[in-house]
Formats: sequence, structure tokens, C-alpha cells
Amino acid sequence: MPAEGQLNTGVITREGEMTMNTTGAKQYAFLGLGNMGRALAGAALAEGRGVTVWNRTPGKSAELEERGAVAAESLEDALRSSPVVVACLFDLASVEEQLFGHADLLRGRVLVNLTTTNPEESRKIGRWAAENGVRYLDGGIMATPGMIGREGSQILYSGEEAVFEEERDLLDLWGESRYFGSDAGLASLWDLAILAGMYVMYAGFFQGAAMVGSEGVKAVDFAAIAQPFLRSMTEFLPVQAQVIDSGSYEHGGQSLEFSDLGKMVRAADDQGVSPRAVQMVQDLLREQIDAGFGHEDFERIFEGFRGGNQ
Repeated sequence: MPAEGQLNTGVITREGEMTMNTTGAKQYAFLGLGNMGRALAGAALAEGRGVTVWNRTPGKSAELEERGAVAAESLEDALRSSPVVVACLFDLASVEEQLFGHADLLRGRVLVNLTTTNPEESRKIGRWAAENGVRYLDGGIMATPGMIGREGSQILYSGEEAVFEEERDLLDLWGESRYFGSDAGLASLWDLAILAGMYVMYAGFFQGAAMVGSEGVKAVDFAAIAQPFLRSMTEFLPVQAQVIDSGSYEHGGQSLEFSDLGKMVRAADDQGVSPRAVQMVQDLLREQIDAGFGHEDFERIFEGFRGGNQ
């Protein structure tokens, strides 16, 4: 018998089937115990779910086992243990290596794939799942491991809508759940598109830190001044989005010619700092200006990303 207050998650039989735990909790199998995989499994454990865990290399399940998880001796045992399998592996190659050869064990089960993949890779897994009778949901995690289960964590999903609805009690443990459609690649597309904005913002911040750093200013001091301004600038994103969606860039906003970043590029050069983050934006500006659109709104550089300068 388990100690008072400890969840008995059952045992894996010789045939590899998980016996029902004494609490009647639904069983989940978690594949991949990197930082994110452990956070996902830990959140399920914290809510009293039955959890079986497996990792290709041993030694990462001890803390989860102490909390009540069952460590499967093999991948096959893990796959047999639950009607719902959550995969948080390294990449597409890992998914192919670990799962594509086990379609017989996954047939009829739910596979929630939270491995970081690009849209076409997610679609490839989705096609494999459909061909082999596996119920598939693809997810893009918009959070760090420490954010899982806390405010601000968000996970994007696409794939089989029925799976999304059926498993909401699990998905919502990790963060705000958003569904984007039956195309398995859509969650990845949204995930990577949002991250594109984040990384470019970070690169611009790093360039700015390097610019003032050339005069001995610490990055933390630069951040203290820059962060409030940068945060306030995100308030304009919905307005800029409306301009883009209108298809017209003559709303009387800040013009491309006025937005010219030549002085910013020159300032970085003068400080011995690479201007490459800002230079990318300057190149987009010049492309549209040279095409005769200098009087139009700054948002017109959007057209440069899709090859438009008409």
C-alpha cells in the first residue's frame, strides 16, 4: 500500500499493460524527460494523474518517481501503459526513430506531440499518424519549463479537434490552450511566427546594449531604461496589424522616408558595433523607398517579407 497521501500509479505487467491505479486516475505516458518533458509530466503528477515516464537515456526520472510516476523499463512498455502518449523529444528524427516503428502499439491511441518541429515536419508526423490509425495532436509550446502550469504559459495546438476537446483537462494543466485547425502544421507555424518576432526584438535589444556598452554602460542598466519603452511599443501592434490587413499603406502614419534608419546604422558603426540587426530593417525600408513607396506608411515593409514591392 502507498504511504498516506501518496498516489499509487499501478505497475506494468509482464505483458506491458498498465494496471489501473487505486485512485482510478487516468493514465498518461510521457516520452522524453528533458527540462520541458519533466515539467509537463510533473504538472500532471501535481494534479493527481497517473503518469508513466520513459527517456532514451536513463537517470532522468528519479524526481518524478519520488512523486509517484512509474518509470517504464522500455519504450514499448511506456506505449502500452496509457491511451494517451505525450511526446516531447528532441526533433523530427527522434520522433521517427522512437515512434514510427511502433505504429502497432500506438494504433487507436492518442499521440500529443510537443516536440519542436517546423510545419512540414509536423504535417509529416500527422500523415504517418493518419495512415496508421493514431489519433494525433501537434503542439507548439510558448513557454519555458519554469512557466508550465503558471500564468503566461500558452500552448498552441493543431490536428484532430476531437482529441483537443477530449484531452483539455490535461492540456489546460500546462497553460492556456489554443486550437488552430485540423492542419497538423498550423500550431508549429504560429509558434515559429511568434518566436520570429521575439528573436528579432532580442537581437535589436542586444545591438542597442552593444552600442551603449561601447561607452562602458552595463547591459542591466540599459535594460532598465529600454524595457519600459519597448513594452509600451507593443501596444501599437494591433493598430499596425489593421494597417497591414487593410492592404493600403496611406493612412498618414510614419512614412518610410521618415523612418530611415541610416543614422542608427551610422551610430553603431561609429561605436565599433555591428549594425546588422538594424541593417535588416534598413534594407527593407530602402527596398520599398527605391520602388517608389517612400511616402507610404512604415508598415509597408511587411510587403518585403512576402516579396511584394508593387
